[in-house]
Amino acid sequence: MKNHSFWSLHTLKNFYIATFVVWLIWILFLDNNNIRVVMSNRMKMKDLEKEKAILETKIKDVKKERNEVFGNPRMLEKWAREKFMMRRPNEEVYVIVDENNQPVESKKEE
Repeated sequence: MKNHSFWSLHTLKNFYIATFVVWLIWILFLDNNNIRVVMSNRMKMKDLEKEKAILETKIKDVKKERNEVFGNPRMLEKWAREKFMMRRPNEEVYVIVDENNQPVESKKEE
């Protein structure tokens, strides 16, 4: 009787192990959300978080520039002249370009 109980316990244990192995293979390789998809999504998420941080920094810079420019009429004129090359009626505007024919940005005073 003890021997029969041992074999049934051993068979049950093997059944659970086999079931677990089949489940693990299914989850890791055969499912729609397998390990490759999960790792790919994780890498995309990291890239998007980096991009989000960069964009948040740019948003802060733009808000700071907007507050500086629109809070002071002299700064507004300077900004319009630099960004949009606006001029007064009797003025000449000279644009310095680089070798790619792109306008050279002036360095900001800090």
